[in-house]
Amino acid sequence: MTGTDARQDITARGVHRGAPGEPAVWSRDFALFFVARAAARLGDTMLPVALAAGLLEHGYGAGAVGLAMASTAAAFAGLVVLGGVVADRFSTRRLMIGADLVRLGTQSLAAGLFFAGHVVLWQICAIGFVNGVAGAVFQPGVASTVPRLAADVQGANGAVRIAESAAQLAGPAVAGVLVGLASPGGVFAGHAATYAISAQCLLLLRLPPLPAGARAATGRGMRAFRGDLVQGWREFRSRTWLWGVIAVWCVYMIAVWGPTVPLVATEIVQQHGPRAYGLVNSALGAGTVVGGLLALRLRPRRMLRAGAVSLFAFFGFPAAVGAGLGVPAMAAGAAVAGAGMSFWGVMWATSVQTQVPSDVLNRIHAYDVAGSLAMMPVGQALAGPAAGALGAGHVLLAAAVVSLAVAAALLAIPPIRDLVRTDAPTPRPRKP
Repeated sequence: MTGTDARQDITARGVHRGAPGEPAVWSRDFALFFVARAAARLGDTMLPVALAAGLLEHGYGAGAVGLAMASTAAAFAGLVVLGGVVADRFSTRRLMIGADLVRLGTQSLAAGLFFAGHVVLWQICAIGFVNGVAGAVFQPGVASTVPRLAADVQGANGAVRIAESAAQLAGPAVAGVLVGLASPGGVFAGHAATYAISAQCLLLLRLPPLPAGARAATGRGMRAFRGDLVQGWREFRSRTWLWGVIAVWCVYMIAVWGPTVPLVATEIVQQHGPRAYGLVNSALGAGTVVGGLLALRLRPRRMLRAGAVSLFAFFGFPAAVGAGLGVPAMAAGAAVAGAGMSFWGVMWATSVQTQVPSDVLNRIHAYDVAGSLAMMPVGQALAGPAAGALGAGHVLLAAAVVSLAVAAALLAIPPIRDLVRTDAPTPRPRKP
């Protein structure tokens, strides 16, 4: 393929190629999107604190908190594929604004219920379900928005990952302050405000037009909708590197990430107290920021190979907790694991956004999200029985070993290991 053909192929995939002198990443529109993602992520990380504090304050137990969270997760995971079809047929920007406005309304309603002291579990679950539906409509559009805003797709993904990681660090702390100052209702009000900020930023955003022919045909009726769904599945299935990663990632969610999250929390809190758990969580978040910064600078030709190598770093997190090491060792393991996961996330997102044609990108991203999330509740559900039978430490050590096997499996599959990036790495400016 000639250089001209390569550039035309990139443009056909929907990757924005800026005019001479245009910033590779930072522009007015990308800055608006950056703020929107950071604000939304800040609110999302505040929500668990709000639900736990609010429901426990009104006499509900941990089971009710889990049910309220599950109502959102179930709606999101069950409908995100359909959301991808919708996003490929309509304006993603308008859909994202609409989803933010819906969640602004639902979280304002939840704040009102908690301020009034009238908290009924089914109502909170219903609000959570609506939020999950809105999230399923919102999320697919994120994948196609990044390459339309930035010529340097990898750099843009790295910047967004840093913003989301920093928000994840700040969210629980902000929620704790709001609980102390204004009750759980204040956290829900703050969460609603983050959606208002996100919607306002997206309203001001101006997306460049898609390349000619990139918009999918938008026939009417259920038959056309099913046709779009089937086409998305065919596109997904035709790329071995794509479904291969998702298949391996399902194993990762069941055997590694799913059990690691609840068992790490339980083990650290029981042995060292909640402050230690907060420290380890902060180290994990700081590591994800570092991983995002590394992804801004390192430009591997085979991104999935480099990302798979970085996943080996996750081993130290569950291994340190499972082995009963001290808090400094667990925090160090968490920081390294966060960096590896964050770097992989940028490599994966950039590969999908630059390898998949823009007219099916939202649907492909929806299959990616659904496949990645579907197995996580399975791993979380199996964590308790496995810990009861084998001991939490042994389960975490097993998860650490499986994490190494998963990284090795990604490297062992030729279509994943040998996938070559299609976007030309943005050259760094020379020093005068």
